[in-house]
Amino acid sequence: MTSITQLKRFLKTNSSFPDLIFRVCLSLIFIVGGLGHFVEHRQMLERMAESPWASTINSIGDPSALLWISGAVFVPAGVALAVGFMTRLSSVALFVTLAPITITMHLAPGHAGPLFKNIAILGALVHFVFNGSGAFAIDRAFALTVEPTDRSSGGRARAS
Repeated sequence: MTSITQLKRFLKTNSSFPDLIFRVCLSLIFIVGGLGHFVEHRQMLERMAESPWASTINSIGDPSALLWISGAVFVPAGVALAVGFMTRLSSVALFVTLAPITITMHLAPGHAGPLFKNIAILGALVHFVFNGSGAFAIDRAFALTVEPTDRSSGGRARAS
């Protein structure tokens, strides 16, 4: 058996693992970053004050409170995403929290790297909003997700 054949067989039999890997890798940035909102609170407040959008941030609310709130969303929603629990809802919560952070903190000169990293993360969240958790998820174990309507089954949705 050639290496290519072995690789094809391996990929075919393990085709569900990328769902889990994708969710866990994506969720780590929210879990670690969200914990940073608490552990490195003072340093993050200083970075917020240096943002060219600092006045906009202040008009939205107290920067310290906004930091606590975003951390309080990032950590539990990140954990939920990692384990595939309420994946669509947690992805929406993360998206709604990350989008204004991206605009106010990274839409500035010299921030192209973090800006496009966050844009990629937002795109990954959109993937989970539309596609659900994928394999190896609590959503699937408890049939909390519903697959799109399958026309071959007479229009009935299938639980997955």
